[in-house]
Amino acid sequence: MRSNRATVRAGVSLAATLPMVAGALVLGIPAAHAAGHSGRQAVTGTKPAWATAKADKGATADSAQVTARVYLAGRDAAGLAAYAKAVADPSSPSYGKYLSAEQAQTRFGATKAQVAAVTSWLKSTGLKVTSVTPHYVAVSGDVAAAEKAFGTQLHNFAKGAKTYRAPAQQASVPQELRDAVLTVTGLDNAPHKSDHKDQLPPPDAVFKNAGPFSTYYGSKTAKTLPSAYGQKVPYAVKGYTGKQLRAAYGAGKYTGKGVRVAITDAYASPTIAFDAATYAKKNGDKPWKTGQLHQSLPAQYTRTEECKAAGWYGEETLDVEAVHAVAPDADVTYVGAASCYDDDLLDSLSKVVDNHLADIVSNSWGDIEANQTPDLAAAYDQVFQFGAVEGIGFYFSSGDNGDEVANTGTKQVDTPANSAWVTAVGGTSLAVGKGNKYLWETGWGTDKASLSADGKSWDGFPGAYTSGAGGGTSKTVAQPYYQKGVVPNALATANNAAGNRVVPDIAAIADPNTGFLVGQTQSFPDGSQQYAEYRIGGTSLAAPVIAGVQALAQQANGGKAIGFANPAIYSQYGTKVYHDVVDKPTGKDLAVARVDFVNGIDATGGLSVSLRSLGKDSSLKAVKGYDDVTGVGSPAKGYVDSYRRRH
Repeated sequence: MRSNRATVRAGVSLAATLPMVAGALVLGIPAAHAAGHSGRQAVTGTKPAWATAKADKGATADSAQVTARVYLAGRDAAGLAAYAKAVADPSSPSYGKYLSAEQAQTRFGATKAQVAAVTSWLKSTGLKVTSVTPHYVAVSGDVAAAEKAFGTQLHNFAKGAKTYRAPAQQASVPQELRDAVLTVTGLDNAPHKSDHKDQLPPPDAVFKNAGPFSTYYGSKTAKTLPSAYGQKVPYAVKGYTGKQLRAAYGAGKYTGKGVRVAITDAYASPTIAFDAATYAKKNGDKPWKTGQLHQSLPAQYTRTEECKAAGWYGEETLDVEAVHAVAPDADVTYVGAASCYDDDLLDSLSKVVDNHLADIVSNSWGDIEANQTPDLAAAYDQVFQFGAVEGIGFYFSSGDNGDEVANTGTKQVDTPANSAWVTAVGGTSLAVGKGNKYLWETGWGTDKASLSADGKSWDGFPGAYTSGAGGGTSKTVAQPYYQKGVVPNALATANNAAGNRVVPDIAAIADPNTGFLVGQTQSFPDGSQQYAEYRIGGTSLAAPVIAGVQALAQQANGGKAIGFANPAIYSQYGTKVYHDVVDKPTGKDLAVARVDFVNGIDATGGLSVSLRSLGKDSSLKAVKGYDDVTGVGSPAKGYVDSYRRRH
């Protein structure tokens, strides 16, 4: 296991851990409760949808082991949700009247009596209490004790090709604890984990892009390659850098000075300080100041092989370098989770809120909505609502597989981006021209066709779908008030006549074919560790770019926190503060030529030449107005300044 010692390298300071604020709490609205039996109250959402009678394989052995968390509802869950809405709504008299973490705890957090009562009850059932926090009480024990505690039988159920344990009925709690318990997680043992959104191979093994490149969009035309859509196409850019992104999204004079941004991922790159400093120096970004970059890490990591820990290093590197490229004076804190599992990621989010480590939180990870269970959704929303009352906004990448049909066979959105309490960030293909001039954007969606053997055509033109910005209509989350009147009814009601949450809310550069240049220490074939740069994309790029733009906007707002941004984002819908992104911004189909090393590092293994068509995102379309690829659009020149007018 790597050491978590503080590191100072090239002027960048990383603190291994940050102190917890005593009493800080992140609790939200409880899951719906239903009348139970024998003086008990059912906790709905604790039986997963896949635990059906048809899939039931019989009772789980009494001796099997269970680990679970009982999340606490707090003093006033309904009041928390109401206040979270009010402080984020520009039309509310409470807009911007945030609470400190201590004030939020006092007003909405669990009481000592609630914590004591839940703890006492769990111990009385024979379960071992392994952890007591302001958020939850964690327990472990055998199946027999868990069944006694939660009033349900645990059975084995088929889920796809595998079998997992889950409650045969909704869990329940004693009637006298109905107001103290938010939800219970861990009774089913299907994997509850998230993936990072990189579109390129994990950079623990070296990856480089082959040329030729464009230095800006259209600077180098592929004259010797076949035409596409009636014209010669440009080579893909080498990778945009900070100056180009700042110009594209209207940074102006703002640098994010005085604003704190947090980034959450799993694990932590051991070379982040060196890589971030080297990248800034080589690519014209402002040098990092001593103490400007921090890390808050757990005492130890778990599931490193299962979660492919080294693959997360590139995610942290991308997020840190992208935020700094857009907002070079912002203070950045990286909060690493102990694993890629939801419980650990929830803990990292809670740490940000408990300690108010930042006002803006970038999160480039998630899972498909079908894998999310209502118990975990309630726990996540709780954190996001406490963040909202404290003036903290969460930004989540919307996913990299479009409508997810090609990936899962089912049309669906990603989570936690589907939460009504976060800003879901979609993706675009970005064209920045000569002199850092913004030219256009399309919705990110890629069709790939390879060069024919004779070099005279593109095989199967325009080729197969490879990737694109996640989006669409949730099947589980109701339509939030701020989307009403903006999101087209056909999208909102796609799964439910009453209307559901549609993703995303806003968008930025994501297409790896018009992507961002990132620099990282990688492992070379000779066994050496060397710094190298490569182009990358995905909505894992879009999320930190938007976080950086929000840092600029907060500076323009006189430093006052923007908080949960969606009501403000939608209140400016249809104005010039957004680029209204469409799939054919020039009126024609668009594409770039891309050349890759077959072995990922050099030409000794040969070259692969392909055509990448833009604006082809599965069944999703970027159209005039709101759409489920780019939301309200991407930030235009007036976006940041619009917050100055509010101050």
